[in-house]
Amino acid sequence: MLLPAKAEVARQLRRYRAWERVMLASPQDREVRSTFEDSGYTLCVLMGKRCAREAVEAAERYLRTSLVTYLREQGGRAQLSEKVRRAPPSDRSSARQ
Repeated sequence: MLLPAKAEVARQLRRYRAWERVMLASPQDREVRSTFEDSGYTLCVLMGKRCAREAVEAAERYLRTSLVTYLREQGGRAQLSEKVRRAPPSDRSSARQ
């Protein structure tokens, strides 16, 4: 699992929070909203999350914990999802015969 540099996560989280304040001050401004959404998307990509709220929470957790602790948390979730996986599909060429 590749993880972003903590300095970059902190920088992007600060950027997101700054644009969040600006957007809340003037929600009707489309350019501000667009920039705010872009900053959220960047966090999503960095943290591997689907929505900005999850990405912000993951970034904050990543910054306040040690690397080992964060990886253990992520590893625990990965192990749970592996248990749900099904067996690979059977060979279709043998099914035709």
